[in-house]
Amino acid sequence: MKKLFTLFALSGLAYASAQTPCDDGRFASEVFENVTVTSNVVYGSNTSWSGANTTLYFDFYEPQGDNLEARPLIIWVHGGSFLGGSRTDQDMVALSTRFAKMGYACASISYRTGFFPIDSTNAVRAVVRATQDLKGAIRYFYKDAATDDTYQIDTNRIFIGGSSAGAITALHVAYLSDECELFDYLTAAQQTALGGLEGNSGNPGYSTNVKGVLNGAGALARYSWIDISESSIPLASVHGTADNVVTYNRGLVNPGIPLMYLDGSRMLHERACALGIENQLYTFNGAGHVPYIGSNATAQAYMDTTVNFYRDFLVVQMGCTQTALQPANAWAQTANLYAIDYCDGSPVNEVCGEVSIAEEQTTNWSMYPNPATNQVRIDLMMNTASTVVITDLSGRVVYRNNFTIANIDIDVSAFTSGTYFVQVYGQEIGMVTQKLVVQ
Repeated sequence: MKKLFTLFALSGLAYASAQTPCDDGRFASEVFENVTVTSNVVYGSNTSWSGANTTLYFDFYEPQGDNLEARPLIIWVHGGSFLGGSRTDQDMVALSTRFAKMGYACASISYRTGFFPIDSTNAVRAVVRATQDLKGAIRYFYKDAATDDTYQIDTNRIFIGGSSAGAITALHVAYLSDECELFDYLTAAQQTALGGLEGNSGNPGYSTNVKGVLNGAGALARYSWIDISESSIPLASVHGTADNVVTYNRGLVNPGIPLMYLDGSRMLHERACALGIENQLYTFNGAGHVPYIGSNATAQAYMDTTVNFYRDFLVVQMGCTQTALQPANAWAQTANLYAIDYCDGSPVNEVCGEVSIAEEQTTNWSMYPNPATNQVRIDLMMNTASTVVITDLSGRVVYRNNFTIANIDIDVSAFTSGTYFVQVYGQEIGMVTQKLVVQ
């Protein structure tokens, strides 16, 4: 049963349905005084790690008196090492409330937690279950928008985020797209037994596309899952350099028991920057794991910084032009990008059904000579806006430039002899990849 209650007794600031986003500070400041919360909304169900049927809920936060017909939505996912936690955790309530005051709709979800024995394989299963549930919640709002429109959500502006395990969940929903990427952890049969990457947590047939990710001390199993595509998803991250649970850089995730290596926010930032994917990183120098959780003054200061940093990222996604409150600071440490391990060991992903290198060499592009010594030409067959990125075997970007011409000449005389991957992408040509040997 839904339970309605109102936070803050003062009356809300009503917005007419014709109100233009960003007007009067909406999405940039807390222009609403009151937030209404609808608790215990069922969005789906699924089987827990122990085989029990689990009903999945969310709490919905919205500005009181808001009449905007299509509102952006942030779906928040709580932490708890995939063993516990709650959608009513302090940070989930604080983030949901503060962004609802800015005019966003927010949903704080529950998802299936728990796994045993506590080892790396079962931890991966727990992550998969969580991602399935978050996808079920995303589909719920797409379904509602297409049917009853109870929540008045703009499905072009759905953001996902969370803290710790919740951020890990959001990151994997955004960037884990092929089951073969999990073969180092789970076989195809094991994934099928879990319900696959999409899962069966409810609302089948609807989209799980999102506009952006808000990552609070999260990580990906492999940084290379962030890839260049037309659907590359913008990312905003906050992370402490002294985090000994989910490391800031690459390291063992350790919620009391070391489980597996993950790529933290610093690695994800390095990867996204290398590929030109929109992203921001705020570094909490010297801070531990999720330092914005807590009621003391220090935690509240970290929370204020986090809210302001996310706010700056979101107003850009909303097309607003307000001055940033908390610009990204200098990141710490060196991110050592290791060799990218695709499913079949090649720069493209044949196992996942993508085209092979040979198949990519179609009439709309060619590269020669290959092997090359001094210069290589890329021929796109037409004048078009494109970006060329060349990486070495470690994933390090050694060349990047933008062009608007069909015939692109690149000087490789200073390249160390070896194998490189050339990626060319643009609106007209999509993305194409080819191996280049420099002698």
